[in-house]
Formats: sequence, C-alpha cells, structure tokens
Amino acid sequence: MIAWVLRSIVLGALVVALRVVLGFAMVYWPTHGAQMRALSLIALLAAVVVWGLFDGRRNRAADSGRGPDLTMRWLKVAVAGGVGSGLVAWLLDFLPRFDLGDNGLLFEVTAGASFIILLIFVPASIGIGIGRLLAERKAGKGRSTPPSLLSAAGTAI
Repeated sequence: MIAWVLRSIVLGALVVALRVVLGFAMVYWPTHGAQMRALSLIALLAAVVVWGLFDGRRNRAADSGRGPDLTMRWLKVAVAGGVGSGLVAWLLDFLPRFDLGDNGLLFEVTAGASFIILLIFVPASIGIGIGRLLAERKAGKGRSTPPSLLSAAGTAI
C-alpha cells in the first residue's frame, strides 16, 4: 500500500508545484505562456514515464516470469494524485499572489482531476511496458543460441 501512496503524493505535489510555477511565470511573462505550459507538461510526463519505466524493470527483474500487474497500483496513484492535486490547487488559489486559474472546487475534483489522472496513468503504463521490455531484453542476452525459426518438422515457419 505504501508504494502507491508515495507515488501519488510525489506526483500530486509535482503537479501542484508546476501549476504554481506556471502561475507565477504567467504573471511576469504572459507572452510565453504556450512554451511554459509545454515545458510543464513535458516535465510531468517525463517524471511519470521514468518512474513507470523503473517500476516495469524492477517488476520484471524480480520475477523471472510474469510479474504482478501494476495497472491497479498506477490507477490508484493517478486517482489520488489527480484529486489531491486539484484540492490543494483549489486551496492555494485562495492565498494572495497565487494565480492558479480561479477554478471552482467542482471543476478541480472532476474535470481537472480527470485530466491529471490521464496524464499520470497513460504515460506510466507506457513506461511500465518499456521497462518490462528492457528487462526481458537484458535477461535474454544471456542465451547462447537464438530461438529457432524452424518448426518441429524442420520447415520454416
């Protein structure tokens, strides 16, 4: 249980931190909004994919066969991170000098949270798949002979 809680707290805090930095930057450099939004999105996606990649590699390396499914762990991470970051951002928006979009609570815990859920869950799933693939490839390099392309009868498949 502690694994998904840690991930959701860290990724939710990253989302809030990126929104705060983006809010401050938009006040001082409003003409560079598109670039700053893209940079924030890339930073979040990179963090999620890398963490998913490490999870996938560790999962496949720990179990030489098929490791346990990480889908539910990352779905819980995404939901907790999305809803939690929406609540924190909504609360921070009441503080002076924090411009986080003036969104209402209903928006933050529904539409805003669902977007963050997708931004966490989908890239994490991609990272897990790549990590498992890399772990299988690394484990497969120890074979002395490559797998045969011939069937039992000796004909090419």
